[in-house]
Formats: sequence, C-alpha cells, structure tokens
Amino acid sequence: MTSTAASTSSGSRTLSQTLAAFAHSLEPGDIPRRVRVRAKHLILDTVGIALASHRNEFTGVMRRGIRALGESGTSPVIGCGDTHTVRNAVLLNAALMHGLDYDDTHMKGIVHASAFCAPTALGVAHETGASGHAALAAYLVGMEVATRLGAAAKGGFHRAGYHPTGVLSHFAAALIAGRLYGLDAAQLAAAQGIAASTAAGVQVFLEEGTWSKRLHPGWGGAAGIMAARLAQAGFVAPSRPYEGRYGLFDSHLQQHAGEVDYAMASAGLGEIWETEQMAIKPYPVCHFLHSIAEAGADLARDTRIDPERISRIRVLLPEPVMPIVTEPLDAKRQPRTNYEAKFSAQYVAAAALVRGRFGLAELEPDALADQRILALAARVECMADPDSAFPAYYSGGMIVDTDDGRQHRRYYRINKGAGERALSNEEIVAKYFDNACWSVSRARAEQIRDAVLALDELPAGELWAVLRAS
Repeated sequence: MTSTAASTSSGSRTLSQTLAAFAHSLEPGDIPRRVRVRAKHLILDTVGIALASHRNEFTGVMRRGIRALGESGTSPVIGCGDTHTVRNAVLLNAALMHGLDYDDTHMKGIVHASAFCAPTALGVAHETGASGHAALAAYLVGMEVATRLGAAAKGGFHRAGYHPTGVLSHFAAALIAGRLYGLDAAQLAAAQGIAASTAAGVQVFLEEGTWSKRLHPGWGGAAGIMAARLAQAGFVAPSRPYEGRYGLFDSHLQQHAGEVDYAMASAGLGEIWETEQMAIKPYPVCHFLHSIAEAGADLARDTRIDPERISRIRVLLPEPVMPIVTEPLDAKRQPRTNYEAKFSAQYVAAAALVRGRFGLAELEPDALADQRILALAARVECMADPDSAFPAYYSGGMIVDTDDGRQHRRYYRINKGAGERALSNEEIVAKYFDNACWSVSRARAEQIRDAVLALDELPAGELWAVLRAS
C-alpha cells in the first residue's frame, strides 16, 4: 500500500472495510429528510427516462436478447410486463434508465450513479420483500460510495479510456445488494473484492456511436448482485481491491494512478451527502455538452440568428473532454446515429442554433438528416476553454459570427442543472412528465410519480405494481 493510500484507512482498515462499515451501519434515521426527498426525485428522474426509452430500438433488442437466455424469474421491468431473474431485470432496467444519456451525473466523480443504484436497490428490494424505506437507504449507500470513488480518481478513468459508470457500478451495486441481503461488514468488504474482478466499461463505443455504453450500469448492477451472493456464501476475496498492487486504481488508471486522492474516497461518509450534488440533465446529451446546447438555444432565441448568415462558429469546451466530444471529426460533423449525435459538440451546437432548443426531438431521424443542421455542423470549430471550471462544473459556450460583421457570444461557467443552477425538485418533476408522457398517458404518469415519491412509505413490491404496468 502506498503512503497516500495508507493515510485514508481508519486505523488499520482498508478502504473496502471502511466503505463496508458505512454500508452496514447506516441507519435510515441517520439520513436527513432533505436528502431522502432529493433521492426520491432523482429516482423519479430515472424512471421517466426509462419510460421514454421504450420508444427506442435498443429496448426491443435488449428485451429479445435477454428473453433468448431462457432464464425465468419474477423480477419486474419498468413500463412492461416482462419478468426475469433479478440480475437480468436489473440489467434491463438500468439500460432503460441510462439509454437516452439523460440521467443524472455527479460532476466531480463524472459518474451516472442513479442509473445503477436505483435499479439495483429497487430490484433487490423486490426480490427480498424489503420495504421502500430499506430500498431508499440502500440506494443512498451506493450513491455515496460511487460518487466518492469517482471523485477520488480526478477524471483518470476517462483519460485512461474507461467509463466510470461502467467501472464503479460494480462496487456500489455489491454494497447495495449486500446490505439488502443482510451481509455483515466482513462480507460487504469481500463483495467489493470480488467486484474488482468484474469492473470494466471501456469507452470504445465513442468510435462509432454504438450501444455498448447502455449496458454499463446494468452490467455493474448484475455483477454486484453476484458479488454479494458469493461473498455471503463465503467466497474468499482480495482485501485491498482499491489500493492494492494491481487494484482498481493502479490497474485502470495506469500512469494516472498517482493522482488518486484516496482520502476523498471515504471523506465525510454519513455526514456530507454527495447525493445532493448530483446534477440533473436538462438536455439528453453527454453532460460535457450541456453548456453548448444551452448557449445555442439561447442565442437562437435571443438574437434570432439566420443559420444561413452564420460565417463562423467557435465552441468552447473543457480541454480534457475534447477527445470525447470532438473526435473523430468526420463522425462528429455528420453523426450516423442518435448516440453519435449525443457525443458530438458539432452536431449539438448546430442543432441548438437551427432549432432553438435541444430535446429528444433533436435526436430523431428527421433531425439527424436535417441538411441545415449538418451544413452548420461542418463549420463548427471546437476550442479549449481557457477559463473552464472543469471538473467542478462543465463550463462552455459559443461565439457566433454572422456575415454582417456582428459577433454573438454566450458562455456558462456553471452548466444548467449543477451547483447554484441545480434544478429544483419541481423542475425534476416537470422533466419527468416530459419524458414519461412519450410512452404513457398523463394519468399513468401521475400515478407513477405519486408512488415513487412515496417510496419510503411503501413496500417495494407495491411500488413495482405501479412501475411495471405499461
């Protein structure tokens, strides 16, 4: 163990033991009411996204693929009558929650935590007959652990080619499932040791805009459930999955491993609630592009720029994220799929300017084929933002020159949905309805909203009776 890693342990405890102690000892009464209320709204946000995802091709493909496994079970799926084993149900529900890239993000951890914490907690709670109160506490255990582990890496996972959600989901899910299965602290520590051998999540999907990212949170959830059950059965696991030689950070971060702040991985557990720092996405694209989407939409609305009169567009982005959202150039200028478009600074900037907004409609086939958008995307120049507040916030903006010699600029140091610009609970509910009503009636959406926001007053099975109906 390095001196840096050693300094984070409580006495002689390893990091996995410290996190296990937190997961085992947290009492629901220790969670402040404001945190419980916010947590339920975060879960509601993911449920709305899951319902909207049923309109997308990947959902049908995944349902067919999972059914083809021939594994029967009683665990439900949001928005349909399918039932599966708990692991397969978590895999599918997480894909629905993350599949539109519209789910929450912890800014410093750069992790989509609710997309694996919510389906794992709700799925295992249904399997075990746990209360909604217990499910909510388990969800918060996973959220607090995943966000801290992500923050400790200081963006290193992305730089090394890994998707933090695909990596950290395994550890958080192991603790969520383990808590609901009644594991003791030693077993919870072992579950993390097992999870270290399944955590992966490479970012190769960026090259072609493919679907594999949609699997990341659910694969972590399913693996975490397996890790918890194996630990419960007595499987012998590594005791230092994070800080050990060839542990998570050394193996995944490689040359960036020395930058890890191990103290951050457990700082303030049970006292400071990182769940409150989750940023809700107002736009269904990569979170790094939110300031760009807002800048384009605001310029279109406030200046009424004629796209045909634009002579130059410069987009300002945090320098560390540019390879993710600006390259390869040809693919970003003319995305072939809506998933490629979600990670294209050029497309998002152009579509927001042309249409004066950026929502799910701007990812439909007609938008991807809109020649006005594509012509403008070909003229977008992407530049490193010298004043960026990244990684605390995903700063960004746009400078637009028109052929009459005028220049228009919009810049946001704090992206909408984060920090002092966080969405209120009421705004989250409004976003939920926008998403849910793509697939269900307003009346059904209201019924689901009421059930989710009463989660800690219901048995988990009662909530699922509402969630699963289409």
